[in-house]
Amino acid sequence: MNVSAPFLNASEAARRLGVSAKALRLYEQRGLLVPVRSAAGWRAYGPEEMGRAGEIAALRALGFSLAQVARVLQGDPQGLEPALAAHQAALEGRLRQLAGTIERVHGLRDDLACGRAPTAGELASLLSPGSPAPGIAFDLPWPWGGERFELGPIRPLTYIIGPLGSGKTRLALRLAEMLPGAAFLGLDRLDNGGAAAKARLDADPDLRARVDRTLAWLVEDGAIASDALLALLAGLEVEGPLVVDMVEQGLDQATQEALIAHLRRRGLGGPAGPEGRPLFLMTRSCAILDLAAVGPDEAILLCPANHTPPSYVAPYPGAPGYEAVATCLATPEARERLSRGPGPAS
Repeated sequence: MNVSAPFLNASEAARRLGVSAKALRLYEQRGLLVPVRSAAGWRAYGPEEMGRAGEIAALRALGFSLAQVARVLQGDPQGLEPALAAHQAALEGRLRQLAGTIERVHGLRDDLACGRAPTAGELASLLSPGSPAPGIAFDLPWPWGGERFELGPIRPLTYIIGPLGSGKTRLALRLAEMLPGAAFLGLDRLDNGGAAAKARLDADPDLRARVDRTLAWLVEDGAIASDALLALLAGLEVEGPLVVDMVEQGLDQATQEALIAHLRRRGLGGPAGPEGRPLFLMTRSCAILDLAAVGPDEAILLCPANHTPPSYVAPYPGAPGYEAVATCLATPEARERLSRGPGPAS
């Protein structure tokens, strides 16, 4: 068919909807959205398709799994109560945060009326929900040799990436040491099939219930239940900042995609989220770190191969460090081709 001007290609449709092109393909794969095709066979989105995609994106933002979205679109209320309850709990959490912030403002105004000026730290504490947390500064570990490093402002989600031998694991460990109340979730979570996590779940029925709810949500979104996923979900249920070593370890691509969508939607990292803590994810997976989907509440921290200090990388081609990040995210086969360089001219 001939597609006229009101129809958008996948990239433009994704940009206007505030989602990734990968998300649109996922909606299509799950039968939620059917784009039209141009004469050349390209996907195109007209007003009807954009309206449907907007509804799907809104439901996803409310925390609905893809299976729940499908049921809503079909008029089936089954399974909606848990999703609505979770969204209500998130909203109530934000109200409590706002109420606390308003109370602090009242206190500072009272102090000001009595002639006491607030300190810079007291004013910084008034950051509204959803704003980045203040940064921290610390000395970098080996192989950087004690150089001073400033991290921040801290976003809800920060990806730590770098080639093998770049020091990213040591950086992650130092972050867990320096961030107040932080924990480090290492690869030992996978020892003996996640035996420690299973023991924790068996000993704590409330923890088990929370993990089971999250696991059910992820499975509905295409994840495959496994010991590795269970151990990760149990480890995520801690208070305070969390640094996770190779978050994708033991998880297939579909599970990784469901997991990162869940972490983004729940806002695990930021004050606006129900957990109210930053999350740092070490990764080399393009399913976890989709450069086309990185939003304003996310940051990429690159540990360069030459052991220059870690640096933030903007998620767009041409930005300093972007190509290094893209190379780290490439498949092993693609990295091998890149390391060999172009073949002989024919």
